Amino acid sequence: MISDSPANETVALRLGTDLRPAVGLFMKRTPSAELLDSDAGTPAEVAASLADLWRINRWFGGTGTTLRMVEEVARSTGKTSLSLLEVAAGSGEVPATSRQRLAERGVHVEVTLLDRSRAHVGNGGRSVVGDALALPFGDNSFDLVSCCLFAHHLSPPQLACFANDALRVCRRALLINDLIRHPLHLALVYAGSPLYRSRLTRHDAPASVRQAYTVAEMMDILAETAATQVEIGRHYLFRMGAIAWKV
Repeated sequence: MISDSPANETVALRLGTDLRPAVGLFMKRTPSAELLDSDAGTPAEVAASLADLWRINRWFGGTGTTLRMVEEVARSTGKTSLSLLEVAAGSGEVPATSRQRLAERGVHVEVTLLDRSRAHVGNGGRSVVGDALALPFGDNSFDLVSCCLFAHHLSPPQLACFANDALRVCRRALLINDLIRHPLHLALVYAGSPLYRSRLTRHDAPASVRQAYTVAEMMDILAETAATQVEIGRHYLFRMGAIAWKV
């Protein structure tokens, strides 16, 4: 079993730098519908797919990426108490686990979950059913807005729109935890398919990699938003963690 570990490589990319790999070195982004998005499955299949997502996040760097981004915000701002809105939260295990680990390090995080489907939202705490592209909150409602494995579902214009709305709602920063598109990543996803418990995951996992963004593409999109500064780290097993700072 593989567990979260320190990033093999983390680089901070700021607006105006040229430290990005050429997009042409990577496979072309191919948008496609994912079955979990359309609830194209029985309740048992949806539950199994959400459980698959949690295992993927726990074993392959997802939880660790969010944890490190929140820690960076806490360190940079000097705050030991933060409110966080998790968008497209699903069952909410990533922010819940991050909250528990951060509490052990002296950082308190109050989490609110938002998802389009009441059937997806869970894990206790405050939950809201709403549209991620029209966040139902006032300006500066949370210190942080965060999403995990959501950004790749959006087209570049949609992603920029979401980022700007998230920056409106947050006081400090938007955190984007997502996949990095790469042929080797796609090969690993296919190799791991026997581990998936749901047929939805067997379809959605490779589709997610094909429509994920490269670090360069993510930087270009976020550079056109209201963010005052963007930092993107490469994390364990083809994960990226993007911090789009509001202030």
